[in-house]
Amino acid sequence: MDIDGWLRGIGFAQYAEMFRANDIDIELLGRLTSDDLKDIGVVSLGHRKKLLEAIAALAAAPEAPSRTPVPAPEPKTQDTAERRQVTVMFSDLVGSTALSARMDPEDLREVISAYQKCVAETVRRHGGFVAKYMGDGVLIYFGYPQAHEHDAERAVRAGLEVVAAITALKSSVPLQTRIGIATGLVVVGDLIGSGEAQERGIVGETPNLAARLQGVAEPNMVVIAEGTRRLLGNLFELEDLGPKDLKGIAGPVQAWAALRASSAEGRFEALHATDLTALVGREEELELLLLRWERAKADAGQVVLLSGEAGIGKSRLTAALLERLGSEPHTRLRYFCSPQHTDSALYPIIGHVERAAGLERDDPSVAKLDKLDAVFARNSTAIEDVALFAEMLSLPNDGRYPALDPDPSRRRQRTLEALAMQIEALSRQNPVLMIFEDAHWSDPTSLEAFSRMVERIASLPVLLVVTFRPEFMPPWIGPSHVSALTINRLNQSEIGEMIDRLVGDNRLPAGLRQDVVERSDGIPLFVEEMTKAVLEAEGEGAAQHVIAAVPSPALSVPASLHASLMARLDRLGSAKEEAQIGAVIGREFSYALLAAAARKTDAQLDWALDRLIQAGLLFRRGAVPNATYMFKHALFQDAAYANMVRSKRQQLHNRIADALRTEFRDTVEAVAESARGGPEVEIVSEHGLHRATPL
Repeated sequence: MDIDGWLRGIGFAQYAEMFRANDIDIELLGRLTSDDLKDIGVVSLGHRKKLLEAIAALAAAPEAPSRTPVPAPEPKTQDTAERRQVTVMFSDLVGSTALSARMDPEDLREVISAYQKCVAETVRRHGGFVAKYMGDGVLIYFGYPQAHEHDAERAVRAGLEVVAAITALKSSVPLQTRIGIATGLVVVGDLIGSGEAQERGIVGETPNLAARLQGVAEPNMVVIAEGTRRLLGNLFELEDLGPKDLKGIAGPVQAWAALRASSAEGRFEALHATDLTALVGREEELELLLLRWERAKADAGQVVLLSGEAGIGKSRLTAALLERLGSEPHTRLRYFCSPQHTDSALYPIIGHVERAAGLERDDPSVAKLDKLDAVFARNSTAIEDVALFAEMLSLPNDGRYPALDPDPSRRRQRTLEALAMQIEALSRQNPVLMIFEDAHWSDPTSLEAFSRMVERIASLPVLLVVTFRPEFMPPWIGPSHVSALTINRLNQSEIGEMIDRLVGDNRLPAGLRQDVVERSDGIPLFVEEMTKAVLEAEGEGAAQHVIAAVPSPALSVPASLHASLMARLDRLGSAKEEAQIGAVIGREFSYALLAAAARKTDAQLDWALDRLIQAGLLFRRGAVPNATYMFKHALFQDAAYANMVRSKRQQLHNRIADALRTEFRDTVEAVAESARGGPEVEIVSEHGLHRATPL
């Protein structure tokens, strides 16, 4: 039995990639804890408990299961440096010098320790990595050693939460903090020192910028750099602090104070706050949604399961549907899942109710209850149900509602039923359009609530559109009123049309235009971000640096895409090394050349390549050992290549060049001398360009 087979057998096949990405095989199952499962991505508490029960049952089986051996990755003997786009946070305790003058050192030690512990626990909840404690300060990385989607957003949310947590911290003296946040390219990962003094070094302007911004912050203020701000869209309310002259930083630096999370309805709207990119190549998909809407209005409720990879345009398509129905009488309900709240019960539903009732953060509890009563009075909701919704929003019962059932299980079931009844009540007034965004980030309780709604709406004037990524397995496939719609990539003419609409009156040189077409691979988000990066570059020369993998590969991945691409690579575990070697060879490479360059056993190489294919990073053509592989997206190749420091890239270029000279002589098309930097052997072949002296 292998890990995939075991997970399929217990009904958790969706976690197979997570287990493989973290090198967990059957042998390791018995050592896993609930925290381990959460760390690898099993965010649902219920799923973790069921997995642990299944692991216990496996261990208690009378006969040990047969195991398919999985080659163990080579042990990592030392940490290696990487080129990374990292969001750096520097948090400092305000007034520590004054405290040291009037406090006993032991008391001061307790205060600083409590402060650092509070900061560390808060940032870790948001995926931050505590790199170093510096006196009364804390240095934190977001995007290393594990990248996540939206690392800049995670950092700012963590910063705001740190301010609130420090303010509420019970201490012998009131505490305040200053926080600076900056995003940029760094070299990070070399281990410096030993024992408890060991730390992960970081080189680049970004950590210095974060520290300097912290220095200009007011107490309990989060100050961010312009590079971070550009990645946030309208996710936060910001205050422009103007340009700042910072020690050690050339020229004035634009600074912003992050005040609070914005009230934007959803992530897509917040990140596209100015103008929506024109909808291109989605006419058939939009027409299908409109047809389902017409059918739903005739009391034949419909569910459309809208799937597609990240950046393919799912949210853009739903925005187009909302726009087309704008003048038509209907009730629209929108539910947004979040990667930061996958274990928060009913998070998307709570967010919808708060927006529908107009609840503001600063509203007192009584005002929130009044608004809640008003919104549910419109469809004559029973007071017992309003009491359930108030509890769902963590609002206190001030005596206006009857006491709730003391049994949590019965109360939960009654809440789910009340939510389904709300949809039925609303549909009696107007046709209802429901959009459930990013279901792959949903919590289990919300999925259960929507399962009830899917059953209920079959005979109601309701259209429910659920958007999700391919790794999510919707539990609603099968009924006649449920349709599945997969969004595919744009073709070359559609990519060209999208580029033309983005550039407008600007003239994009033909070579650059073709580069964008080829490297964006038909993903609308890639097309949009790469085109914008080219337009923002200063002149054609700078634009070439944005596009070309040589000589400046790190610049070929727009900052707005870096975190999501690196998150995919980081989940590969030890197989990331094979992705990097393949990236050095080229967009397409042969098994034989990869084997010569990787210097791994056949079993290790086969395992790593299977991981890359299962993770959706590679396509395979043919059978091993005559197989060839191609990166699914050119930008995945760029990200894997750019992640390596120059010395490692050069080592791999030399190794590949040696293999081409000795083992693939028939494929070598030219050997030339480079005029740059002295004599340099270049080998140009179907596998790419490789130089035998340093780049």
